[in-house]
Amino acid sequence: KGGKNRRRGKNENASEKRELVFKEDGQESAQVIKMLGNGRLKAMCFVDVKRLCHIGGKLRKRVWIDTSDVILVDLGDYQDNKADVILKYNADELELVNETDTLGPGDDDEIQFDYNGDDNEDIDDI
Repeated sequence: KGGKNRRRGKNENASEKRELVFKEDGQESAQVIKMLGNGRLKAMCFVDVKRLCHIGGKLRKRVWIDTSDVILVDLGDYQDNKADVILKYNADELELVNETDTLGPGDDDEIQFDYNGDDNEDIDDI
């Protein structure tokens, strides 16, 4: 049935381009601090919170995660310090995510809008 090359398999994930995934509500980007074993790791989210993350069975043997990798985690509803790993960003995806994500958390409070109208105008007159 073949020898060493059959056991190695093919590196199909490297050549495959995938769609860029951005974070949504309940998700956060994080950097891996320490691998703990048994499908768990410690990660520092970009909002300065350390979380214990669990690598699900879908990713466990298909995507290899190591320290200093950037991942996307799904925050749990029940515990703030625990999360599930959804995705590992590649190097080229990481550059695109950083370019498009210019507004960080809390930056939207500082946006100023110019208003050139009169303060005494009545809403009915408009």
